[in-house]
Parts: sequence; C-alpha cells; structure tokens
Amino acid sequence: MTANSVSTKSQAIYDRAKQFIPGGVSSTNRVVDPNLVFTRAEGAYIYDADGKRYIDYHAAFGPPVLGHCQPEVNKFVYESMSKVDLVGVGTSEQEVALAEKIVHHIPSADKVLFSNSGSEATYAALRLSRAVTGRSKIIKFQGCYHGWHDAILMNVISTPEKIGHKDPLSAGMTPAVVDDTLVVPFNDVEAITTVIEENADSVAAVILEPIPHNIGCVMPRPEFLQALRDLTTRYGIVLIFDEVITGFRHGLGGYQSVAGITPDLTTLGKAIANGYPLAALCGREELMMHCGPGGDVFFAGTFNAHPASVAASLATIDILERPDSYKHLFALGDRMRAGLKEIYARHNIEAVVNGYGSVFVSYFMSGPVVNYTDLLRNDTAFFVALRRKLIERGVYELPVNLKRNHISLAHTEADIDFSLEAVDQVLAAEKGA
Repeated sequence: MTANSVSTKSQAIYDRAKQFIPGGVSSTNRVVDPNLVFTRAEGAYIYDADGKRYIDYHAAFGPPVLGHCQPEVNKFVYESMSKVDLVGVGTSEQEVALAEKIVHHIPSADKVLFSNSGSEATYAALRLSRAVTGRSKIIKFQGCYHGWHDAILMNVISTPEKIGHKDPLSAGMTPAVVDDTLVVPFNDVEAITTVIEENADSVAAVILEPIPHNIGCVMPRPEFLQALRDLTTRYGIVLIFDEVITGFRHGLGGYQSVAGITPDLTTLGKAIANGYPLAALCGREELMMHCGPGGDVFFAGTFNAHPASVAASLATIDILERPDSYKHLFALGDRMRAGLKEIYARHNIEAVVNGYGSVFVSYFMSGPVVNYTDLLRNDTAFFVALRRKLIERGVYELPVNLKRNHISLAHTEADIDFSLEAVDQVLAAEKGA
C-alpha cells in the first residue's frame, strides 16, 4: 500500500490540515505511509474516514491498555467532570486517592507529583536530580527515548555512523546541555561501569527505559539493571526508571516490580490513564520533598492533576486491579508471539520475535538482540512492507521501522488469530509472487 492509495476522504482531511498545521500534524512522527485519517476508535478497533475497520496494535504508542473509549473509564470521567472541573488551587479527593494508589503499587514511590506528559515528568526528574546532587551531567542509553527536551533528545534510532557520537534529534538544542549528556550502550555492564567511574563526581543521574520499547522490545539483562543500582548507589547518583511505557502496561508495579530493582525516581505516563493526558513523577520522599511548596526545586503546571485525567486513571487502576486483567493481557501476548514464531519458521523467514506481556515486535534478522547496535541488522524494508500489507488486510501496526505493537484488554483471541492469519496470507502471497 502506498500513499497514492489513501482514501479520498483521508487525503481531503489531511490536505485541509496542512493549510493550518505545519505538515498537517501536531506531532512530527504522525505522518506515515499510508497516512490515513482515523475518525473513530472503540475497543480494539480504529476506523478510517471511509469507515474501514482495523484491529489496532499501534494503540497511540501504548496508552489505551484497556482499549479505546473504555466505557467504565469514560463514565467515571463524565461523572467526575459533572461535579467539578479545573479549579487550580489546593488539591482534590480524587488526586489524593490516585497518589495513594500509585504509592501503594509502585515500589519506588513514597511521594507523587502529577503532570500532563512523559516529557514533563522526565524533565522534572532530571532537574530534581541535578538539584539534589549539585552535579550537571546525565547518562542515557542509545535507543532510549525520554521526551523532547535538550538533555535527552538524542541517540534514539541513530544511523550507523552516529553510533558512539552525539546524535541530537533537533536543531535549536542548547550545546552546553547536549554536551552534559553521556550516551552509553544498553545492557553493557563494562561500558556503564567505565563511564560512571570516569565521571562520578559530575554525574547527577542515570535515566533509562528499563525495557527500551522505543526501539521495539530489547529485554534488559538482570545483571545490567543490578549493576546500575549498585553503581549509582555507590557514587551518589540518582537512578531514574522512565516507565512511561512500561508502567501499568507490564503491571501496576511497573517493570521495576518485575525486575526487583528499585530506582530512586520513576516517571509514569501513557497507560496510567488509558489515553487521557496524565503523567507522574514519583520516588523517594527525601528527593520528592524538594519539589514541594517551600522546596528548592520548582514544579508547577496549570493542568497538573486535571480532574478528567485523574478520574480516568482511578478507573483504569480499578480495572487493572481485577485478578483476570493482566492474565488476559499476557495470555494474548503469548498467543501472538508464539503464533508469529510458528508462521515465520514455516515460511523460512529469519526473524526474532520479541516482547513482554502485551507488547510484541518482529525483527527480521538473526539474534540475539541485546542493544540498539544489534538492530542495525534488521531488514527495514521488509519490516515496513509487511506492515503496509497488513494494513490492507485490516490489521494496523505502525508502518515505521522498529516500532512496537500493543495488545489491550479489549482484544480477543479471535483478533489475535485473525491477525496471525493475515501475516500468513501476506507471506504466502509474497512467496507466490
């Protein structure tokens, strides 16, 4: 499928958008081929402007863990907003209830602050880390994405010649801030040990996605996460787990509860409110209190803890706390990954099927996959072409290299089996051609 086959209605809406919005989109990575316009979302499905239905595995990069327009969530949001909207002073009972829930579930959380986006939360985490340590440098890992601000907007999906060098993603970034960020390969204990020991007196924080989902799904080695915890403790460095993607999707305790490694600070977003704009910074009390009234770290925002998003998060947690929720999610993930492995083997396609819980991705290469450099072997053309063919068959996976897929509570075994059959059909057709 190419851009030329996009529906007339989608193209007309997109053309109108370009008259008033730069490039026609409000987030750079929303232009893909085919550039469809979706006008309805319900449960596991999205519908384009012509009314065609797709099983949605892109899931807006992951937030709707319960499925789109989840009725219980929307009902609770409506009831809450019928009583009070944005007041912007003091706190609310629901805000307190949500903070209490997060403290209960997230191992690292003694205190919680709410914001609207993951980028805001990671920005605040780095500012807090610099304040409490009196240091300026940050360590991030190649392939991890933590938002749009200068300190960490670099070295995500880099070209081969940029590996081992600074790779900023935007013009206009402050050079001094970029220089203060050190980039290290993920899962490399020796490399991170060397970098920390050589810069111990100047490093304020180490920030990472505990599972780098911005490059699909690269699982962390247990010894790597333990080394991070040991090294940062030894040298007085703040360890930040960016669980904007993994938080709530992989369990109410985040991936830290799975790994048994407790960071100093945690950032949350996406799935914590099933698609409503909400993020959080949480962590050790002695750190978090710097951000309170009278503290030395400024933290504010007119829309922080917006009643609609707080209500959505409370309803989301209530559903995820039910015994069968993660059982259903993880079983569907296992079914998808096992099915894909069988299909690729039967068609003699060299592939590595990775994932955790409700996330899955197929890399078309030989294994193993330990860090981003390994993924340079992925057959990008085949990766994207397969997804475009699946879109033609009503299965929507974002047709962009290395992007992960998400299953929601609204998906069924029938959805998984339909999707697997579509993969089988595409590969059979390609073989026949």
